[in-house]
Amino acid sequence: MMNTERGKMLAGEMYNALDPELVQARDRARDLCQILNTTREGDRELRRELLLKIFGKGGDTAWLQPPFFCDYGSNIELGERVFFNFNCTILDVCKITIGDYSQFGSGVQILTPLHPLNAALRRKEEYGAPITIGLDVWVGSGAIILPGVTIGSRTVVGAGSVVSRSLPDNVLAVGNPCRVVREIE
Repeated sequence: MMNTERGKMLAGEMYNALDPELVQARDRARDLCQILNTTREGDRELRRELLLKIFGKGGDTAWLQPPFFCDYGSNIELGERVFFNFNCTILDVCKITIGDYSQFGSGVQILTPLHPLNAALRRKEEYGAPITIGLDVWVGSGAIILPGVTIGSRTVVGAGSVVSRSLPDNVLAVGNPCRVVREIE
């Protein structure tokens, strides 16, 4: 699998995003998200079926408020009872792992893609870095979590923060760039 574009993508190596297998996988996820985003509140069974198809793991207990958007979905592994509020976007070219009981406010973006600074390379390839989010994390509305970041368990990220560096367990972190303000007991 390492020699395929998908294998290179998941390994964080340079890959061709226009590879037919990757285009097909993105189309699948976007079609499922489009169906999800047209459901009504009473369509709980249909939403559950769609979440099981979208997420690589955790769709059985995840809860979200549409609209929701992702690149592949299959690279997102959720713990128990993860919650996404309205209008969350997850670009999962690399693995995204989210721990049990984590919650995301409206408009949160979790982004794993990276692009070369060199324009000629950028025309042909991209790469990414995985994101890991611990247990019981709360991410406020409008926060952006950038590639390669780890957020420790029980950490709270303030609304509108841009998380460009990893955060430890049990802290309140806010701002752009996001910085630890204090420990949480």
